[in-house]
Amino acid sequence: MGATPAGNIQNSDDIFLRLTHFIDTASATSRFLIVGTSLGAYLGRALTNKYSEQVDGLLLRVPLIRAGKRDFDPFQRLLLELFAMAATPETQQALLETILIQTPEYISKLQTKFDQAVSPALKAADNVILDRIRSDELRYRLSPQYDAGNNKSHDPTLVLTARQDDAVGHRDWLSLLELCPRSTYAILDRATHVMPLDDQAVFEALVKKRLSRPLEWQETRAVPVIGH
Repeated sequence: MGATPAGNIQNSDDIFLRLTHFIDTASATSRFLIVGTSLGAYLGRALTNKYSEQVDGLLLRVPLIRAGKRDFDPFQRLLLELFAMAATPETQQALLETILIQTPEYISKLQTKFDQAVSPALKAADNVILDRIRSDELRYRLSPQYDAGNNKSHDPTLVLTARQDDAVGHRDWLSLLELCPRSTYAILDRATHVMPLDDQAVFEALVKKRLSRPLEWQETRAVPVIGH
């Protein structure tokens, strides 16, 4: 995040077209997998729709399904450990109220993720342009000619959502289940939009278990269909 100059990017369509230019330049005839998080998953579905003959599988983590109104529950803390509250400086008590699992271990993992991934991305990003897109639903939503919409996909798809995700929720994907007959859909409890944090082992197990599916799908697609 932030490593690519924004240039003349004005909306999600422009981001999508920048991605297609990269694919056409770097992988014009290659087969590939798509991994996307949040908005990246939203764009990833659109890319799969465009490159259906080249994409062999998807991993969608905390995916954004609707650029507009989303179905999610308000944030509510799940676990409060008094030791964590007592050990937190008074100046940070208000911040603690926004943390799902208030244990020293969870807070430490969250701080590490913020320091190593979130904070550098926020600093590197062109927030002038990003804020303009985020604040305008028309800019944020892909145009119909790019949006995957209700198009069906038979690619092996692993969808990992967070039960307590108050950014994109987890229920919106349910409307797409029938459009993705080769999808595995998991809702991880004790998880927010920064998942995996508390369930790293579960996350890794699900991903590793599904790594063979794209190869299986490649072989299936290579067999000529006889008759119907």
